Amino acid sequence: MADTVEIKLFATLNRFLPANPDRYPLSPGMTARDLIRRLAIPEAQAKLVFINGVKADPDTTLKPGQRIGIFPPVGGG
Repeated sequence: MADTVEIKLFATLNRFLPANPDRYPLSPGMTARDLIRRLAIPEAQAKLVFINGVKADPDTTLKPGQRIGIFPPVGGG
């Protein structure tokens, strides 16, 4: 069985959610940035990346079993 990660996309990014977000296949050496590109999320729209609930750099290499959360820019007033 292939190594997988769990993907959570929030707010306007939800439309990029793949069919199998709970067991998304992980390629060796894949980074969060690679995942964002593979999901066709415009990089400017992937403002925050969390790995297992901790803010992470998009160039962090992903490991099997991790939970990846990606948030768009947030506006407010």
